[in-house]
Amino acid sequence: MIPRKPLFPGVIELNFQAGEVLGCNLYLVYDQDEWVLIDIGYEETVDDYIQIIRDLDFPLSRCKSLIATHADVDHIQGLAKAKQALKTTVTAHPNAVEPLRTGDTLKTLALIEAQNLNLAMPPVEIENQVNDGDIIRVGDLELEVWHTPGHTDSQLAFRLGDVLLSGDNVYRDGCIGAIDAHHGSDIKAFIKSLTRIRNSDVRWLAPSHGPIFAKDNAMLDKVIERVQGYLHMADFGTLADGWPLMDQWDDEVAQGILPEGLQLPS
Repeated sequence: MIPRKPLFPGVIELNFQAGEVLGCNLYLVYDQDEWVLIDIGYEETVDDYIQIIRDLDFPLSRCKSLIATHADVDHIQGLAKAKQALKTTVTAHPNAVEPLRTGDTLKTLALIEAQNLNLAMPPVEIENQVNDGDIIRVGDLELEVWHTPGHTDSQLAFRLGDVLLSGDNVYRDGCIGAIDAHHGSDIKAFIKSLTRIRNSDVRWLAPSHGPIFAKDNAMLDKVIERVQGYLHMADFGTLADGWPLMDQWDDEVAQGILPEGLQLPS
């Protein structure tokens, strides 16, 4: 057995525990011998993570469930392998069920042909579906489920006391989870989710990538303001509400307005 290094009572992040970043953040939430694992990462690192869990002296047979924060390949490709090894269940939001059950490579971003990315996405059955407000019990601990769509339509966060295991909602540097129509991004929903986090009384955010950090409302205000701007930028294509420049162009065409210094030939 190796010494456990919980970041919060009942919460171990497996990369920090190992002293090496193997992939996305994996949170092992435990009370006594019962435990759950939030996200699993890529298939190739499943054996490494299970070995860490074994070295920490957690009984593999006491894994209550593998929980998916959302259905992106970098978080859940290893679910089928880990489920078989641990002989446990999988828990996810209803919107994640179909892409996980079918191994949908498009919605999980396992297949991005333009970047020559083509990853396997092993299908896996979901035994437990959770929605906003549900409680996941681990021993005497209670994880409150938050549905925080925006990055994806299945994005979940989990509150444990004054800590929010916050998924891909926001990171310490103010970046947010990738916005991509293929995996169900929604800018308006993202703004609502970020606002919910800002308005909450949680003290700590434990994201799915990068370091844990203290909730900073001033930083979140800037993030929310930036994301609100995305609704009116051509950069985000069909996810934007509109593009004000095109309204200006309509007016200029109708009025025959040219930029200063440019004249039509006489």
